[in-house]
Amino acid sequence: MGQEKNPRRAADNEAMATLRMLRGSGQKLNEVAQMIRNKPVDKALADLTFSKRRIAIDVKKCLQSAIANAENNHGLDVDELVVVEAYVGKNLVMKRGRPRARGRYGKILKPFSQLTIKVRQNAAEEQA
Repeated sequence: MGQEKNPRRAADNEAMATLRMLRGSGQKLNEVAQMIRNKPVDKALADLTFSKRRIAIDVKKCLQSAIANAENNHGLDVDELVVVEAYVGKNLVMKRGRPRARGRYGKILKPFSQLTIKVRQNAAEEQA
């Protein structure tokens, strides 16, 4: 009698995780997300662990969340997971300012971003 269940946004062999309100620009975040696209999750985790970028710590947390979702919620095998999508979106922008010379106002923008990571389990015969 109630509402119908919403369809899943991912396929049966996929899991995803979203991280919102990440403090940093989408451009910088996208460079780190590009580093892990189309890689096996163990290689992607290693790349993020040894990355010098500050935002890589948050990307690694999101990837670990996607892996945990795949294992616990969807029963997928962790060893066969591959990062198929990692995309970045804009979020709000805090506007701050600072007084400048001759009575002017220097605008300071502090952007926030969001990150979505989707992992997929590849079948054993596809990898061979």
